[in-house]
Amino acid sequence: MNFFNKSPELPLYKDKHLTPKKSSKIKMLFQGFIASLILYYIYYHFSTPATSNWEQAKDEVRTAFLESWHTYEKFGWGTDVFHPKKEQGENMGPQPLGWMIVDSIDTLMIMKCDEEVERAKEWIQKDLDYSFDYNVNVFETTIRMLGGLLSAFHLSNEDMYLDKAVDLANALLGGFDSETGLPYSSVNLKTGTGIPNHVDNGASSTAEIATLQLEFKYLSFLTGETMYWEKVERIMKHLESITPRNGLVPIYIKPDTGKYQGNLIRLGSRGDSYYEYLLKQYLQTGEFVYYDMYKESLDGVKKYMTKYSKPSDLLFVGELEQGLSGPLSNKMDHLVCFYGGLVSLGATGGLTLKEAKALPSWNEEKQNDFDYGEKLTYSCYKMYKDTPTGLSPEIVVWNTDGTKAKDFHIKPLDKHNLQRPETVESLFYLYRLTGDEKWRQYGYEIFKNFIKYSKYVNSQGDVSYVSLDDMVSIPPKQRDNVESFWWAETLKYLYLLFDDDNTIPLDKYVFNTEAHPFPRFEMGDLFKTGFVRTKPYLKPRPADDKPKDIKQIPKAQPVNKPVDEEAKEEIKKDPSIVKEENKEETKQKLNDILKDQ
Repeated sequence: MNFFNKSPELPLYKDKHLTPKKSSKIKMLFQGFIASLILYYIYYHFSTPATSNWEQAKDEVRTAFLESWHTYEKFGWGTDVFHPKKEQGENMGPQPLGWMIVDSIDTLMIMKCDEEVERAKEWIQKDLDYSFDYNVNVFETTIRMLGGLLSAFHLSNEDMYLDKAVDLANALLGGFDSETGLPYSSVNLKTGTGIPNHVDNGASSTAEIATLQLEFKYLSFLTGETMYWEKVERIMKHLESITPRNGLVPIYIKPDTGKYQGNLIRLGSRGDSYYEYLLKQYLQTGEFVYYDMYKESLDGVKKYMTKYSKPSDLLFVGELEQGLSGPLSNKMDHLVCFYGGLVSLGATGGLTLKEAKALPSWNEEKQNDFDYGEKLTYSCYKMYKDTPTGLSPEIVVWNTDGTKAKDFHIKPLDKHNLQRPETVESLFYLYRLTGDEKWRQYGYEIFKNFIKYSKYVNSQGDVSYVSLDDMVSIPPKQRDNVESFWWAETLKYLYLLFDDDNTIPLDKYVFNTEAHPFPRFEMGDLFKTGFVRTKPYLKPRPADDKPKDIKQIPKAQPVNKPVDEEAKEEIKKDPSIVKEENKEETKQKLNDILKDQ
């Protein structure tokens, strides 16, 4: 909804065929000047979509979701990839993985689309089966499918989703069977065989191996099965043991050797969510070791990877192509735009800025972190604002040359727009934390430009929203695909940005990197951090950084039978077996039970 319902009427001036006096000429010039100011005001404010009716904005997002979702239901239901122009879908393997439905069902739940949820639930229950011969990417399948099932279970409390999640997680575990415990890039769902990456000399990306923890830890909490927790914690223990310099790590690592490959460091593709999950593991469970690693990495990013553009002094995060010893490249992926919201979230722990500032623990460093997050998020908004379509490219190169007029330029191969969520994600965080309406207005602008330029309507009037080949040209060339994260992330974050009900409160939840919300939880007796840092960064540990600042939900009990029911009964009979001194004995008992099964 436009901020102004009607355009204000301008005074009408009629030409008069009279020779004006000198004073009349001055008066006319003055009136012309005033009129030009009014026209400029109208152009500037009316050309930018704006609204003050956020309930209506939220409804607009829901409408966009549903009209495109119904087109998918009509032409591609159940398939993993959807081509609205061809009016057909296809699967990535011999059977569907639920790439669209599972990734999006929690968005449907959050938007209260009850009929659509029931149809999606029925499909998942009857048609989704992960026991087939196909190689899947461990990381993508975890964040999208496992994350989607776990979030759907939490929001619905229906065991079917958790049962499917357990089946999928068990199929993925073979991917962790390397010498180091670092997961291979792929795994065969039927055989459980881990498969090294077919490119990059078999290396996995650092983001791939370090962005599994929220999902598997939450699954451990729900089932009472420690195996999932231990698998993903072993990864973090190894990554900490090879001592990242200033908290910054190369984007490739070899699972078999456990060593980094190459020197390239970036917060964009293949590196991004490593840094994201350092903070989010701390928020999820209160484990301070991850906050320590997060703070070290943040200070490293500030020191080695941050610059300001010319002429507008926009903060950006570049890339270290040769590692810390080399120069900083001004290239920045749109993927980096998650980082502004993350850093601001890290400063408050999920409390509002006002609440966090009222605590004794608030200090200048936290304020600086929060300001950093705001500045980077604004830069990401400008990556949209300062383009012909008002939509961001995949990558920009920032300008640091004071003689040039623009803050960034776009290379020809980087002009595509994939409906990515990272900027609206950060806008969502900044609005929730500050209550400042400007973050909503920025998000509404972006949303309206998505609607304007990515909308595709077929001959029957069915609507879809598609990726763009070139967001610089008007009209932009459209692709024939819909990304699952358009529904799972981009529209979800926009909906929550305009939501006044504090749905999914940030002091009680943590979003995985695919925008699937999980509740925070206390670890209880079964789970603990199994390692300490070899070289702690925050020393001595500040008492005020303890997670007492974070409002955690009450301790919950496992809501489904543990995978190993007999192990649970053993613990009931003899509670002492969970004590630290009996840890090895416990493992042996549980292993014996599993072998018997």
